[in-house]
Formats: sequence, C-alpha cells, structure tokens
Amino acid sequence: MTLIVFDIGNVLLRWDPQAAFRHAFASDAEIDALLDEVGFYDWNYEQDRGRPRAEAVAAIAARWPEHAALMNGYFDRFGLTIRDRIQGSWDIAANLKVRAYRLWALTNFSADTWPEARHLHPDLTTLFEGIVVSGHERMVKPDREIFDLLCTRADAAPEQCYFIDDSASNVAGARAAGWQAHHFTGPEGLHADLRDRGLL
Repeated sequence: MTLIVFDIGNVLLRWDPQAAFRHAFASDAEIDALLDEVGFYDWNYEQDRGRPRAEAVAAIAARWPEHAALMNGYFDRFGLTIRDRIQGSWDIAANLKVRAYRLWALTNFSADTWPEARHLHPDLTTLFEGIVVSGHERMVKPDREIFDLLCTRADAAPEQCYFIDDSASNVAGARAAGWQAHHFTGPEGLHADLRDRGLL
C-alpha cells in the first residue's frame, strides 16, 4: 500500500521568514538585505539539522553582534512566519485520509520552533500517522539517511513511498532513496499528479 509523505513548509504551511522582522524594518527589501548579510537560510538550515537556539544565536553574535538580539527574536516571533495555510493541500490530504491511505510527514524543522507549529496548527498531529522532524533527528533532507529513517519508523519499503516537497533537491533526494516523488508547485499540480497515478 502506498505511504504518502508530505513536507510541511511551503506545502501545507506557507513559510514567510520576513514576517518575524517586519516590526523592525520599513520594507521587505530591508529585511532581505539583513537576511542576505547574515546568510539567514544557511544559518536556519543548521537549526533544521539540530543546532539549538543558544548556539545559533552565538554564531550570529560572533560575526554580527549588532544583529544578535534581532536574530534571537526570530525564535520568539517564529509563529508569525507560519500563520498561513495552503488550504488546497490540506484538502487533498484530508481526501487521501478518507480514502484510508497512510499519511506521514517529513519536514526540515528546528526542534526549537516545531512546538510553535504544533501549537498553531494542532491538526498536524492528528492528520498524520507519524511526523519525522529533522531537528529532533539531527539529520536533514535531502540526505538519504532521513528518508531511510522514515521507512524504518513507518515500516514501509522505499518503493511504497510517495513524497511531496517544494524543494527540487529534496525531491531528488527522495528519488535517490528509491521513493516516488512530486515536486510541489501548488495544490492543482499535486492533485493532477495524484490523479494520474491513480491515487485520487
């Protein structure tokens, strides 16, 4: 039986990191300049890999002490970045669940911010049979080991897994691990792919 595995950020929840900084800047262009300066996306990826908040802030303070307080505040304001749901994806997941497919999630997410996601969107934990969170496991997509870990946890063979992710590199990683995968660009395309595969 097919195991359907959803990414969360930008598949089920829109991730808008600028939202955590809009209180301090007049425009998103100014925020983007800050994020570029500190290498925000690489910095954040290390939290997804398991680096704790204190070490993350210390890394900023060591190079950009003038930005340390603001970047520390990202964790406190994180909820602002994931308020919006991609409702079409939730509707698809609910439809799949009604059809008795096994649903799991596999997400690159910091262990420090994951509790806020569960608090704001508690149905994440009821929608899925299980969720593998990279920050808890200290391994990340697209590395093969996290795909293999989910297979072990879910007791599923790689060829049984169908993965949905907005990142082309993560989709490639899933395919390299023997999974079927869909590069998510919107609910309409996902629905069409599931239909073409006979899953909807």
